Amino acid sequence: MIRLVRNFLLLIVLCSLPLPCYAGDFDGSRPMLCATIKAVECSPNGGCSDVSLESAGLPRFAVIDTQKKVVFPTKASGIDRVSAIERIESVDGKLILQGAEDGLEGVRDGLGWTIAIVEETGELVLTGSGDGVAFVVFGACTIHP
Repeated sequence: MIRLVRNFLLLIVLCSLPLPCYAGDFDGSRPMLCATIKAVECSPNGGCSDVSLESAGLPRFAVIDTQKKVVFPTKASGIDRVSAIERIESVDGKLILQGAEDGLEGVRDGLGWTIAIVEETGELVLTGSGDGVAFVVFGACTIHP
């Protein structure tokens, strides 16, 4: 009986210990589902302000597939745009992706962008710049199923 109680207590202790948390493998070898959390818009006068993702034309969720070299929003976002990844590098533990977008036809709104994803944690920072405007977007990624 004592042995049964001891084994039961040992089981309770083992089950209550925190399990190690393993970070995803954010080196670009697998597709990632990324969520944008906060967007900031800056102008040449030195002012920066928070903006909504919608006003910046950004989806809440996007899939990054480095094997296919594309970034595309999820269907639920209502945005139907695929961005080509033109350059992929791994620098100091960060996966760096770069591209350029023409924007809307007939509008001078093209910009260049860079996404930096911390390979250990999946944290994301996207920067984009165009004519007199810059955006900084913060987010996080997880491995896409």
